[in-house]
Amino acid sequence: MQANRDHADWSMAVVSPVYNERENIRAFVDEVIGVLDTLEGLARYEIILVNDGSTDGSDETLDACAKERPGRVRVLHLARNFGMEAAIDAGLACAGAGADAVVIMDSDMQDDPAIFPEFVAKWRAGYDVVYAVRSSREESIFRCALFWAFYRMLGWIADVPIPLDAGNFALMDKRVARALGAMRENNRFLRGLRAWVGFRQIGVAVARRGRYDHATRMGFRGQWKLAMNAIFSFSYVPLFVFRIAGAFTLLVSAALILWTLYHKLVIGIEMKAWASQMIAISFIGGINLLGIGVIGEYVARIYDEVKGRPNYVVHRETQYDDQE
Repeated sequence: MQANRDHADWSMAVVSPVYNERENIRAFVDEVIGVLDTLEGLARYEIILVNDGSTDGSDETLDACAKERPGRVRVLHLARNFGMEAAIDAGLACAGAGADAVVIMDSDMQDDPAIFPEFVAKWRAGYDVVYAVRSSREESIFRCALFWAFYRMLGWIADVPIPLDAGNFALMDKRVARALGAMRENNRFLRGLRAWVGFRQIGVAVARRGRYDHATRMGFRGQWKLAMNAIFSFSYVPLFVFRIAGAFTLLVSAALILWTLYHKLVIGIEMKAWASQMIAISFIGGINLLGIGVIGEYVARIYDEVKGRPNYVVHRETQYDDQE
């Protein structure tokens, strides 16, 4: 059954993580509200801003923003910085109960809300997930090349088809939002989970804008962690690679033995033992250490899941009703 998408009155929630965006929060909310107010048939909407442990005073600005826009803005303050994926998870937990459709987007002005009408049109046409495909980026050539290579490598090794160049910016039907909210994985990669749940999905080409202050909030460490979550949560190819490497190592070792025997028995030249030993030890040792590292990544994720800790902890919530 299509959840109110064919009806005149429907509701939407916009979920956006916030980390040290004090200078931009009001402009972001104003831009999003300006587009939401133009959507046909939208009876109710709510912008859920998740403060992911900001330290620049964003919490005060967020609370003021909620007070200035009662009934339209809700703020969740997490107890510390849990990361973007956890902040989105917290927002989905709030949005999944009441909204017919949920939009996930960044709060740094890179995701353009002007695409909302096209998202909604696809949703009304029967698609359960409408995601933005980044047709261009206002970033350095080096970063663009890294993103391009990573998405294609991930698409090749992943167990489920993950759309190329698609970020978190998407509109999802409430059924999809609930399915994602029910997943309690600690090491989350939303784009992969969104592809894994299935449903009818379609991409829309969107030009990704530059950050309002041209300063990224997620450094190399954060990007690396997200990339590792993507690879080790949706692919067993790394383990397969080291099975092949193990077989190749055996072949190399056998070749070294035959080569040594050939020189000893046929040519009559005795090979220096240290040379062949060092080659074999270095090669096999390197393969073993890399293999142990790959297995360790999987084991660490098993350990995280077994501990059963929540993905986030909510410190407090700020919300004002229209009557207040």
